[in-house]
Amino acid sequence: MGIEALDITETDAGVEFAVKVVPGGSRDQIVGLLGDALKVKVSAPPEGGKANKAVCALIAKATGVAKRDVAVVSGATQPHKRIGITGIDAATARQRLGGHV
Repeated sequence: MGIEALDITETDAGVEFAVKVVPGGSRDQIVGLLGDALKVKVSAPPEGGKANKAVCALIAKATGVAKRDVAVVSGATQPHKRIGITGIDAATARQRLGGHV
């Protein structure tokens, strides 16, 4: 199962996809796929939005966009979230994330 299994939805602003976040890890990394979601580990704790900021920064770096272009669309307090990236299409997002899965 490769990056093709990641369900990336195009929106008017860019793309959205599901992530499964594991906070409190040893380092920030994209682990791979978990079903149709991207599994990521971050070292930040799940308090005060720190883990969400770390996830957004990690996704921004992996896709080559600015941190301000990545946001948690839903699930801010849950391990399963939807991430939105503005200014990018699904094919580009899939290609850039594919190198990290």
